[in-house]
Amino acid sequence: MKKLIGRSSKKIRNKERLTEQTTLKKNEPLSADLNENIERITTLMGDSIDLHIQRFQSGNGVELALIYMEGMVDQHILTHSITSALMDLKMIEVPDDIKAVDYFTESVLSTSKTMRLNKWNDTVSVLLSGDAVILIQGSDQGIGCYCKGGKTRDITEPSSELVVRGPKDSFTESLRTNTSLIRQRIRNPALRIKSMHIGEVTKTEINILYLDGIAKESLIKELKDRLSKIKIDGVLESGYLEEFIQDQTFTPFPQVMNTERPDVVTGNLLEGRIAVLVEGTPFGLILPVSFFQFFTSPEDYYLRADIATFLRLLRIFVFFVSLLAPSLYIAITTFHQEMIPTVLLLGLAAQQEGVPFPAFVEAMIMEITFEILREAGIRMPRAIGQAISIVGAVILGEAAVQAGLVSPVMVIVVALTAISSFATPRFNIAISARLIRFVLMISAATFGFYGITIVLIMMIAHLSSLRSLGIPYLTSVAPFNASDQKDTFIRFPLWSMMTRPHETSQKSALERNSADE
Repeated sequence: MKKLIGRSSKKIRNKERLTEQTTLKKNEPLSADLNENIERITTLMGDSIDLHIQRFQSGNGVELALIYMEGMVDQHILTHSITSALMDLKMIEVPDDIKAVDYFTESVLSTSKTMRLNKWNDTVSVLLSGDAVILIQGSDQGIGCYCKGGKTRDITEPSSELVVRGPKDSFTESLRTNTSLIRQRIRNPALRIKSMHIGEVTKTEINILYLDGIAKESLIKELKDRLSKIKIDGVLESGYLEEFIQDQTFTPFPQVMNTERPDVVTGNLLEGRIAVLVEGTPFGLILPVSFFQFFTSPEDYYLRADIATFLRLLRIFVFFVSLLAPSLYIAITTFHQEMIPTVLLLGLAAQQEGVPFPAFVEAMIMEITFEILREAGIRMPRAIGQAISIVGAVILGEAAVQAGLVSPVMVIVVALTAISSFATPRFNIAISARLIRFVLMISAATFGFYGITIVLIMMIAHLSSLRSLGIPYLTSVAPFNASDQKDTFIRFPLWSMMTRPHETSQKSALERNSADE
């Protein structure tokens, strides 16, 4: 028994020693011993295969080490700006009257960006971010050399927000590429890009973008406070952040807009909103947002005002079609047959004669079947997914009618509902309609038009109670603002929209000049 206890205590001590070696204390300084630093980094990284350490020596015996993670650096920058300069050191003597760190930074390295490293936390962070680190014997300071690189995806056309007219570029998984796409559009020093890292394990870089003097300081502070309170192991996609920074969790309506289009982010920044970009995902976040923003398309601002207005009103109409079509059919055929013209009513009665289920069960069968087909089409390989979903819907619909499970009119209603849901420009608001549709179908089958009315009243009341970063979700309508109506339901000509949204931005220069006059 004593031997077992001794072995257990020895294992615990070894585990504690290993934990001490592989963790970093806050503000722990670098050592002046080069070998000790290299051993510490090797232990911290678990002797990882992608950790590359290369030693160099000057003509008068000054030793140093170049450390980087293979696959995360730009080999061109590393070779031509750092490695080639260090290989020539054997022909150079480092002066004794100047610090080695200063000499290498100012006279040897030709890289465009360097930083001094004093703490272990900073050194490891720079290394894991894709930069190179130089450590020098006898110096408790290191040099961080910018050479981020690695394989990244090229800029391509957006896959989820297609437009006929407009820019064809989209965000990628590279954060610096994404911020450069915004810089190319907003060539103004007022554009602020603030960085922070979230994730106890992944240390994912997050960038907050806003226009100084346009975005409200209270909104910027609120967003930073919410992001700083996030405690999570890792952030793999911007959707992780969305759940933490939204005002209310238990609601089907999105309170944060996501987009992969740089022009959409730019337009919202100009209106005083704030964008959040995350390393490793092409989808950025925009907030605060209103309910009516989810029915706008970037193409609205590239077309004439009358065409853009028509298309926007059409999108709002098809949203309500996708929301209400099945429930209205159920309510009319079950409780309010007197509203149907006699000839049409006789035709519907003839179709229902061979169907053993009521309208509600028919609608549920078809809706659930279509949801399964939709999900299957997304998960299938791209080459066959679209064909299988379309053919499956046609074959199943025809087979269900011939088998007497559903009526032909119900197939038409469900098909119209599905097409309408695809016409909604934002995927997340279309999902909201899909969820609420089932609640409306149940209420219509139970109480008819009365049930539909009650659910719609509850939905509007719920929308009125929602906030996005503290801003009312139905802003510009509730609370009502007359100047914001120029870009809510209809889109006025661009030359007439001279004011920014009231709730999200400060006064523009044009507004201030008008007030002064």
